[in-house]
Amino acid sequence: MLNRHRMIVIIMSLLMSGLFTNISYAIPAFSRQYGTSCSTCHINFPKLNDFGKAFKDAGFKFPKDDETFIKVPPVLLGAPAQKDIWPHTIFPGTIPGMPPIGLRYNTFFQVVSKNRNAFNVQRPGDPTAPFIPRTDFQSGLFSIFTAGNFGSDIAFWVDDDISVGGSPNGGLGDGYLKFINIGRFFKLPTDALSMRVGQFELDLPFSPARSWNLSGWDIYDQTNFGTSAHNVNNGFALSSGAQGVEFSGGHTYRGYHYSLAIVNQNTSGNAASPANISPVTNFTSDSNFKDLYGRLSYRFNLERDPASRNEIQAAGTTGPRDHTYLNLGTLYFYGRSVQRASGLESDGVTQTVITAREPFYRVGGDFSFNYHSFNLFGQYLMGRDHDLVPLVPTGFPLPIGFVRSSPVKFSGGFIEADYMALPWMMTIMRWDVVNSSADRINGIGADASNPPAAPFLSPFHSTRHRITPGVQFLIHANIKTSFEYQIRPKQVVYDPATGLALTNPFRTNSAVAGLEFVY
Repeated sequence: MLNRHRMIVIIMSLLMSGLFTNISYAIPAFSRQYGTSCSTCHINFPKLNDFGKAFKDAGFKFPKDDETFIKVPPVLLGAPAQKDIWPHTIFPGTIPGMPPIGLRYNTFFQVVSKNRNAFNVQRPGDPTAPFIPRTDFQSGLFSIFTAGNFGSDIAFWVDDDISVGGSPNGGLGDGYLKFINIGRFFKLPTDALSMRVGQFELDLPFSPARSWNLSGWDIYDQTNFGTSAHNVNNGFALSSGAQGVEFSGGHTYRGYHYSLAIVNQNTSGNAASPANISPVTNFTSDSNFKDLYGRLSYRFNLERDPASRNEIQAAGTTGPRDHTYLNLGTLYFYGRSVQRASGLESDGVTQTVITAREPFYRVGGDFSFNYHSFNLFGQYLMGRDHDLVPLVPTGFPLPIGFVRSSPVKFSGGFIEADYMALPWMMTIMRWDVVNSSADRINGIGADASNPPAAPFLSPFHSTRHRITPGVQFLIHANIKTSFEYQIRPKQVVYDPATGLALTNPFRTNSAVAGLEFVY
């Protein structure tokens, strides 16, 4: 069963999502190396245009004639002639001519709707009330990041949050090497196979770590926690970082694109169990099994002019622009969540621990349609965790194994429309929705119009909606201010045990403003 503290934490994560979204990094170091503006690769940083996607696919290089465009030549690590006598010498490489280091800082201000005070009407002294401020200034991230190319089509990326929320509690974001077009060694078509190794974000259709929105897409942050009747307590979310190896191919700016990742488990949590069985806490990963993630997409460039259709960027009367295109994709994640339970033997001292590896998967489809300055895109995602419950036969003090029970499921997604009203102003309209029966039974985000009448007995669902209009302005190419208003339906917090309302209906609408710069 979710305890009161966990319920508060989850509610607050919904309320404050705008303050702690891990927005991406534009790379001003590339501007210095190539002597060009951030807008060469970004529509509205960190959102990439078609050229920026091609630049990333090529391993942080210009996709054509890179050496003629770079203004700060790289430092040679060996003479080019050494290639001819390899393996009898070290294969030559390069490092960037200047340290490709960038910095980023952002700050936020939030105003929560006034009737959030209804949260504390029915239960004076309710511990949740102090956690919902009327207004709040909040420091965001102070980050350092570096990326570039070592020659021989070997790219690198490292970013680290030095501080989060003004406190020194950051950590490594992505840190990897990517070997571009290694398929050439196997006589495969150009760019048919690349490999990335290290810590990285999964190859999602829309990057949570590199989102241009102030608040994250809710479905990517959705975990799967069962009720007291389940043994599902899976802390994994698709927005979680991964450690492992990824194979990919194709292009994100035209034609096909695929990726297959083999990664460590990331399912930290505490397993629920029958009353006479204790959960074993703080498990995170199982080295005996790796999770699998796959993505496949195809982009149809819809330009009428064949020459323009096949170029990296479309041509227009005002110069290069993004293609008119339709991108369709799908993703699948398969993992095993380690669940453990323990019990005392008849001597009252010896403890026995049993382990189950619960299979779970996430599957979804996505689309993106772009017409000049208008981009409409969306994601639908379903999640399912098998439920393996400890089996304790009558008369046995200890569990002897696990039996299968009803799975814990969720679904949802988002649709977003972005429009570049001016080259320096983007307007946004977005709808997020998450459906989760376990969330509803546990009293999380329950709609005031549809309370849970019989917890744990009826298969009712919780639906969390959020409508988010927003606008963003580029003060300079590397300085941006953003505004969004998060509209949520009225909700009530229910007691997970009794189904009785702990609060009167209340809203948690919030207005969030952000200011950030990169250097």
